[in-house]
Amino acid sequence: MTINDKLLDHLPTINAMRHRYAESLPVRVLFVCLGNICRSPAAQGILQACINKHGDTDAWIIDSAGTGGWHVGDLPDNRMRIHAQWRGYNLDHICRQVRDVDFDNFDILIGMDANNVAKLKHMAPTIEAQDKVVPMIAFVQMPTRQDCIPDPYYDGDDGFENVLTLLEDGCTNLAKIIRE
Repeated sequence: MTINDKLLDHLPTINAMRHRYAESLPVRVLFVCLGNICRSPAAQGILQACINKHGDTDAWIIDSAGTGGWHVGDLPDNRMRIHAQWRGYNLDHICRQVRDVDFDNFDILIGMDANNVAKLKHMAPTIEAQDKVVPMIAFVQMPTRQDCIPDPYYDGDDGFENVLTLLEDGCTNLAKIIRE
């Protein structure tokens, strides 16, 4: 799989993750959205399913978090859980907020929209940590007019389905890019 133009600015991060994978070190991925109840736990569940299917679960550490702490300790939004379950994904993650230590514990922090990316870059303790922040839409290669993974919270069933479709494409591509 070739790197698309949206990922060119993030090649050092991608290459570091590829190196870890090649050296049999776990690739550590943190997905981030606003409240950790819709998009980021869905991305976590989708990437986990992709990895389980490929059989390299020991090669990955996947988690998700929110920039806000309103839902800490909760399960993801029930509507997202239902839509994900229809597609075969289990979202049993317990919501948490991004912590400073996440910049040390993860190789990449993937923000769902521009606000998440900006918040993560602001939180990053160093320039190197800022470089670990990548927008999820950069991994999406299917044709779309979206410039981010939109928050489905107020959009009804179609919003949740759209987000899952984008995340399936993005997570599949993320895994392929790292495994190359």
